[in-house]
Amino acid sequence: MLWNTQIEDTCIVFPGWHIRSSFAFFLSFLAIVALGVLYEYLRVVRVALDQRVAADLRAAGREVKRSRSGGRTSPDGDHEEAGLISGRRATKAVVTGTPVPLPARTLRALLYGVTIFLSFFLMLVFMTYNAYLILAVVLGGAIGHFAFEGAIDVEGILSGANSEGRGMACH
Repeated sequence: MLWNTQIEDTCIVFPGWHIRSSFAFFLSFLAIVALGVLYEYLRVVRVALDQRVAADLRAAGREVKRSRSGGRTSPDGDHEEAGLISGRRATKAVVTGTPVPLPARTLRALLYGVTIFLSFFLMLVFMTYNAYLILAVVLGGAIGHFAFEGAIDVEGILSGANSEGRGMACH
């Protein structure tokens, strides 16, 4: 595969999506931009769903269960060297949380699956190495980010508590 700017006779992801004209390429470009926007929208929907589920659980009076150790413990206490230098295994603390009811859990899993599918599909479009299609993926993500990420948690960001885990990863 080589970096290219080919418009006609371009195959996108599978043989059925074969571009034979400039107009078809233009429509495909718009479709890919729309997929990028949809991806960003789904990310926001997932966060909103999690917030709604958490609020419902709190309203139902369910307690949030947390681990006391902060995620890792070692056989010798909290020594940094345990497991790494001494050769002894560090054990992970059991991280617990509030159980999510099956309907909400199912919806969360479905949204996550759709988001992953879309992210990998956009990655495959990117891997055509077509500069215009790469631009469509990036443009879709940028438009979606602009449209759906218009607010930030200033206090969370400044305190370091707001680590969404968002990066350049596919999902």
